Amino acid sequence: MMMQPKERLVVALDLPTGAEALAMADRVAPHAGMLKVGLELFCAEGPGFIRELQKRAPVFLDLKFHDIPTTVRKALEAVLPLDPALINVHAQGGPAMLEAASQAVRRHREQGGRTELLAVTVLTSLGREEWARLGHASDPSDTALDYAALAEEHGCDGVVCSAWEARRIGEVCGDHFRRLCPGIRPKGSATQDQARVMDPATAVKEGATWIVVGRPITAAADPGAAAAAILKELEQA
Repeated sequence: MMMQPKERLVVALDLPTGAEALAMADRVAPHAGMLKVGLELFCAEGPGFIRELQKRAPVFLDLKFHDIPTTVRKALEAVLPLDPALINVHAQGGPAMLEAASQAVRRHREQGGRTELLAVTVLTSLGREEWARLGHASDPSDTALDYAALAEEHGCDGVVCSAWEARRIGEVCGDHFRRLCPGIRPKGSATQDQARVMDPATAVKEGATWIVVGRPITAAADPGAAAAAILKELEQA
């Protein structure tokens, strides 16, 4: 079944307080399939805030767990009762960690939960130069492909990846494998701190399941209108 444009749009609520995030959610939720909460806001506001936000739209808990397998499993078990639509871990944590994470999510689903697990491949803020400075000889796109294959092998439902890698990941891991793509900027927008960006319609054409958009919506004079404009772009995909 083909996804509707609204289902594909994830709005990043990268705001300093829960009150501001809830107010923003009220403005953009009619145009968004999901709302993203990152580490900063979750640590500041806690589980109660997530439950309140879920009254408006499904939530992607963007916590990017990366630790030893037991710690990641227990951290997931602590937050999975919130039943976020999506949650993520870093693929760089390795096979054992990915396996522990996927087992935790699988048990949650066996108990009636709906959460899907994504693995972060390469952060979209990292370009080739920064990637090389971290000691990597390979191109970040090639590494992302390797991480995606590892994540699929160890039970993840999909990955967080640049839209520039989405098509290749789908070819390797299958169309069923979800691809959530940050670093999405509407045509004419500033790239800000993202190194590998793409516009919404092109990202979906290249294989993105979901696209994440933050400041082009939340910093707009009319966030609801900005989100609606992105849906118009997605209708062209």
